[in-house]
Amino acid sequence: MAIDIDTLNDPQREAVVTTEGPLLVLAGAGSGKTRVLTYRIANIIERDLAAPWEILAITFTNKAAAEMRERLGQLVGGRSRGMWVSTFHSMCGRILRADAERLGFTKGFTIYDTDDLKRLYKDIMASLNIDPKRFPVNALMNRISQAKNDLVVPADFEASATDPVGKQAARVYTRLQERLRAANAMDFDDMLLYGYLLLKHHEDVRAAYQQRFRYIMVDEYQDTNRAQYAITQLLAAGHRNIMVVGDDDQSIYSWRGADLRNILEFESDYPEARVVKLEQNYRSVGNILAAANAVIANNRHRKEKRLFTASGDGDKISVYLAADERDEGRWIAGEIEKRRADGLSYNNMAVFYRTNAQSRMLEDMLLRAGVPYRIVGGTKFFDRAEIRDVMAYLTLVVNPADDIAAKRVINVPRRGIGKATIERIDQFGLEMSMPFLTAAELAIVDEEIRPATRRAVGEFLQVIKDAQSYGGNLRKIIEMVIDKAGLIRALEDEATDEARGRIENIQEFLGVVDEFTETHDVEDADYAAPTAGEDAGGEPVRVLRGDSLADFIEWVRLRTDMDMVAEDGQAVTLMTVHSSKGLEFDCVWVAGMEETLFPHMNSVGDAASVEEERRLAYVAITRARKKLYLTCAQQRQIFGQTHANPVSRFIGEIPGELRQTTGLGSAGFSGTGWEKRGSRRGIAGSGTEAGEGRVFGRSSASGSRGRSFEEFRASGGLGRGERGAGAGSRGGTRSAASVTDGAGRVRAGANPNAGKKAAAQATFAAGDAVDHKTFGRGTVVKVDGDTLHIKFAKTGQTKKLLKDYAPIVKIG
Repeated sequence: MAIDIDTLNDPQREAVVTTEGPLLVLAGAGSGKTRVLTYRIANIIERDLAAPWEILAITFTNKAAAEMRERLGQLVGGRSRGMWVSTFHSMCGRILRADAERLGFTKGFTIYDTDDLKRLYKDIMASLNIDPKRFPVNALMNRISQAKNDLVVPADFEASATDPVGKQAARVYTRLQERLRAANAMDFDDMLLYGYLLLKHHEDVRAAYQQRFRYIMVDEYQDTNRAQYAITQLLAAGHRNIMVVGDDDQSIYSWRGADLRNILEFESDYPEARVVKLEQNYRSVGNILAAANAVIANNRHRKEKRLFTASGDGDKISVYLAADERDEGRWIAGEIEKRRADGLSYNNMAVFYRTNAQSRMLEDMLLRAGVPYRIVGGTKFFDRAEIRDVMAYLTLVVNPADDIAAKRVINVPRRGIGKATIERIDQFGLEMSMPFLTAAELAIVDEEIRPATRRAVGEFLQVIKDAQSYGGNLRKIIEMVIDKAGLIRALEDEATDEARGRIENIQEFLGVVDEFTETHDVEDADYAAPTAGEDAGGEPVRVLRGDSLADFIEWVRLRTDMDMVAEDGQAVTLMTVHSSKGLEFDCVWVAGMEETLFPHMNSVGDAASVEEERRLAYVAITRARKKLYLTCAQQRQIFGQTHANPVSRFIGEIPGELRQTTGLGSAGFSGTGWEKRGSRRGIAGSGTEAGEGRVFGRSSASGSRGRSFEEFRASGGLGRGERGAGAGSRGGTRSAASVTDGAGRVRAGANPNAGKKAAAQATFAAGDAVDHKTFGRGTVVKVDGDTLHIKFAKTGQTKKLLKDYAPIVKIG
């Protein structure tokens, strides 16, 4: 069918009919970019400007490529056959298959998946005598993957490796490529690396593809990494008819290697480029777009654009100030049920959070309220591998006969106890009719098992024995098991984003322990257990004790053994904000809008990281079609400790006239409520390091009525954030008197920013050793005004930090 470009708005139409020369389409959220892409391709075909096989369209996922092919089929029918619509990896695969011999492979080369690749890494590490405990396989895989995506070949990588992990990765990288080539195989990262090398160093191959592809279109250009950028540049150098579509405000994958500069500097790469902005949004109501515009405007490194809609303003953004994470979860569950009662499907509702660890309490509150939910892009909290590992260890403490639990964790973390040893222990148990752990005792003296393996088995058994004889309280027992087992240490050694997320989950598990002990009173259990249920003539009702490990395990098992999808298949969606990109829902709740949580603590003091966090907030806001809720808590259990952090700067960046605030700290709330809660573990002042204002909800020493949300903001409680990135601009200079104790009173002499002030006054030079609160020890490699370029030893990565605000201490 012929396309009707009159159905497009003016900027969309301009992008479709502009076919010659470089074109940058800045497509805001919900602005119809996929329609523009498909209509432009259809227009090129209908006008006979190119044959289908002369058009290359690159997307980032196979799903997106399939959807684009389907839409093109509807627009131009069979004339779309022969067109290259694929991901970067698929495109490189086709190019490599045709000329693999040029690189020393055959056309039938295989592609290793993650499991195959990991096995090869382990084999190589063993042959090089690299200790997997000191240098975890995931850490080495991460470093080498990053190098390949940065187009760094083994020789160059080895020359630049200075940290311990980098040096070992260099050894593995060289051997890895040798082994892959010998096996006529590549990994996924090789697809891009070798695709680039083939085009770069073989002029005839490059010229053929440059001539073939008259029109090149790249979607989600803001997410391209160095390799993808370089390949695009090579292919487009022929006809220069390249169209890139993207939104710099939605660039949220720098941790995967995405380089924002690719889209920001497109006009430098192509000075003759035409720029079209798609700013009309077809998804959200006006107030949601106004909030998104206000937040993202605080970023300095972006292309100016402002979303608008022809729809009405809609509801204001609802901000709820909760007492704690339980209150936050209960309120969200209650609002979901209200929306459900109004006729909205659960499928049209979603709850977002910044980190996976936050889902645990949200899941719990939804479970209690009977709200069906599904986890997207992740796993339910108690189903996550690291949590199941902790639970297996705890189960063995109270039930050493649980063979399933024993076999799950005998080599977690890796101790060098292999499959053969486990099978041998299992056979001992079967032959002598004894539990696996008891049979493992025999393995310690079995001379047919290597001494190192016997020692490892003994160390594992000792963890269980120490916990069984430990006399501390429930939390201390569990902390001891986690520590003795080395679960967190092993993940720290991996030094990957995935490992850090798993550490956060284990630390969040301690919050589960605290919840159990606080809600299960020991004295109540002693009183109720003997008498409960006697009148009914049945067995006494057992009351769980808050100090019992066995009761804690039972409590966890019972609360998670539930089917949480409704019979009609409907469920509320729970996911991280990263997972939400590209999705949309009628109602969206964003939980945990507090400093150090969102924006995340790892971004504090790093200008570029804070800007990415703000882009992430922009993505979250623009997922909502009709109604947006933002929630934060006055105090929150984070990694087993109670924190009171300021309200997120991103809420403060939304104009007051767009917000409707309820809960603690809103107008009419009595401040004395804070004082009662503040008498438990210190809850105020702990979050001030983020630097964005005071802890909200703080009452005065006289116990006067609490200030409204707007008053908090006006007095610095919310802060306005900085224009641009980083924590570089404050709403005023903090002093010792601005820090409060648990009851909201001033703590004389306390100053949490003392370390930062010392850093700000210190003089730094290249070569100085420093210590960072989050990233650990590092070395200054460059000083650029107030910005320090620091290479950290544990990760080998170099970060740009603001001297005046980064939590760093000069060593020596």
